[in-house]
This record gives sequence, structure tokens and C-alpha cells, in this order.
Amino acid sequence: MQLSKHDISKLKKIIALAEKMISSSERKSTKAKPVSKGKRIRRSGRELVAFRKLLKAERKAGASVAAMAKKHGVSTAYIYTL
Repeated sequence: MQLSKHDISKLKKIIALAEKMISSSERKSTKAKPVSKGKRIRRSGRELVAFRKLLKAERKAGASVAAMAKKHGVSTAYIYTL
């Protein structure tokens, strides 16, 4: 199969874009910090009830939802649903 000069130039542009994307993603991945906080905590039973009461009490006291979420390792949506 013979490719025309026009087709070859298009393929070269695609390759150049792909290489550019790969190099930029490598730079971003080296700058990013891992967010992992370890194992996920599963609360059940009495512990879950106590945790929810704690969150509700903190919220009534005027604590920031973002700060609470970061402190306890839950999402802000979880706190808002309580």
C-alpha cells in the first residue's frame, strides 16, 4: 500500500501530537502527590451511629464542612446528607 506525501505528513503530525501528550503526562505524574491515606475505614453498628452523632454535633457547633471532611476522611457530600 502506497501512501501519498499528504497522508505521510498527517501521520507525522499525529505521532508528534502523541509524543507531546505522553511527555506532558509524564511531567504531570511526577509532580502529583499521592492522595492515598491508607486503608479505607468501614464503620458499622454502634460505631457508625456514634460517628454520625459526632459529625452532626460538630456541624451544629459551626464547624466547616470541608475541614470536617478532611479531618475524618469522608466526603463533603456525606456530611451534607446527614
